[in-house]
Amino acid sequence: MRLLPRLRDRWLLQRIPPGPSVRLDQRRIFIMPTAIGLAYLVAMLLMLLAAINYQNSLAYALTFLLGSVFVVTILHTWRNLAGLVLQAGGAEAVFLGEHARLRVRLESPTRTYQAVALGWPKSGLQVIDVPPGGTCEVELSLPTERRGWLRPGRLRVESRFPLGILVAWSWVDLQLAALVYPNPQEAELPPTIGALGDEEGARASGRGVDDYQGLRQWQPGDSRRRLHWKAYSRGQGLLVKDFAALAGQEPMLDLDALGGDLESRLSVLCHWVVELSARLQPFSLIIDGQQIGPDQGAEHRAQCLRALALFGSQQERTA
Repeated sequence: MRLLPRLRDRWLLQRIPPGPSVRLDQRRIFIMPTAIGLAYLVAMLLMLLAAINYQNSLAYALTFLLGSVFVVTILHTWRNLAGLVLQAGGAEAVFLGEHARLRVRLESPTRTYQAVALGWPKSGLQVIDVPPGGTCEVELSLPTERRGWLRPGRLRVESRFPLGILVAWSWVDLQLAALVYPNPQEAELPPTIGALGDEEGARASGRGVDDYQGLRQWQPGDSRRRLHWKAYSRGQGLLVKDFAALAGQEPMLDLDALGGDLESRLSVLCHWVVELSARLQPFSLIIDGQQIGPDQGAEHRAQCLRALALFGSQQERTA
């Protein structure tokens, strides 16, 4: 049973090779009747048998007319995909459990493309019209099931325009990928993971040593305990209490110093990377025998989260 999918994938790889941009042509478009189209053909066959049996000229004329409509529809359905250019538009990194959003651009060199559907069958297809000589960008959503690189594979593009009795489709591989960070899990860090240097800094990760700075907008990974519910009830949105660590304290996050299974430890470190970055607190991350930092800022945050997402995976070498 697994042989057929492998043969299909190998055949598609030769016929439609992967790439960041794909133009649909006659080699890359397939077409066949839909369920409605099959019923349409059966009805025409019955009408033809009735016309032959009764030698009715009007029945002949109607049958041939419907047959001509079917043939013309083949051309128009195929033309509604022919020449369409699809380009990979990138994707933002997300946390495990969130939906990854991958962008695809559709470009029309000359004419209008109507009711073009694209996506993955398990997440549903989105329908869009592409204006002549213009471009459209579609954001496709996929659930995340594990950390690391999410590579959804081949994308289905199809059209049932204009009558729905035929479907033209193609499977294109735009090499879409989205980075999935671990799911932030709130937990206290052990005393051994503290500030670099002295024991006083090592206690910086505990409660009661940070200075209250005010309120800021909620971000993924923020602790629910710090949500300011009064502000939310007044319609000010989700705000969290912001704290800044005392000067000179630079926490060091070490994966090996935590207990529990690997995914739980990565989730805890992910939470603290997000938390310390939100406080603008410099910190270091020790993972896989390497130390990142001490540093702060968006670039340092992204570097640490990427290291957590790809830890223990071969995907980092192929990214």
